[in-house]
Amino acid sequence: MALSNLKVYALLSVLFFFSGLMQLSMASAATGSPAATAKAVDQAVTYLLMLAALFVTYLAH
Repeated sequence: MALSNLKVYALLSVLFFFSGLMQLSMASAATGSPAATAKAVDQAVTYLLMLAALFVTYLAH
């Protein structure tokens, strides 16, 4: 039971994370600045790497 609750919370966290990335991409499209777009891409890659590290840590335990 506790493991299934943890999986639900992990899924909700991932969905929330990706919804934030979608909002970030929409906001950078509105500005049209290439520097802002590059910064948004760098930040998105950083968040994806952090999420991957969190997932690997979760699987290791």
